[in-house]
Amino acid sequence: MRVEFRMPALRPRTIWTLLVLVVVAIWVVVGIPTWHVQPFKAQTGDGMAWSYALRSRGPLLTGLGVGLAAGLGLLGWRATRRVLPRAALVVLLILAAVPAWFVRQNHFEWMFAPLATPAYAAAADATFLTDEEMVMGVAAGDTAVAFPVRQLAYHHVINTEVADEPVVATY
Repeated sequence: MRVEFRMPALRPRTIWTLLVLVVVAIWVVVGIPTWHVQPFKAQTGDGMAWSYALRSRGPLLTGLGVGLAAGLGLLGWRATRRVLPRAALVVLLILAAVPAWFVRQNHFEWMFAPLATPAYAAAADATFLTDEEMVMGVAAGDTAVAFPVRQLAYHHVINTEVADEPVVATY
């Protein structure tokens, strides 16, 4: 006696629904950390925990999502011979692949513009600072410089020299 197991055929509407849901899920996995983790934006502990969890699992989840989307796309491709639905399948697969690529990039570093050539002002001339503002100070020999934390937070990295010594300041 031979027993055969066959998967029931999915209806085209079910294929399309599942494919759209998978693409939306991929965008959510990538979108939450991308939207939530922004410089100078208020962030909550729970939001950061979710963002970190999705960011760290993003490559695996989006990889599985793209694989599932490709399988559903193949089923949809076989279910129709018309050009427009097939073109829509290709668009949905591209929409699944883009965030899967994006999650593998370090897009958080794109938010910062490293300051390679900082300009300095004497302390008396630094009227753009208030007395309450925090600075990061570096001293070498007889030379001392201060980097406003507000500017460091925006630029993230400053490459410079202090008393002919190379310095990289980051915040």
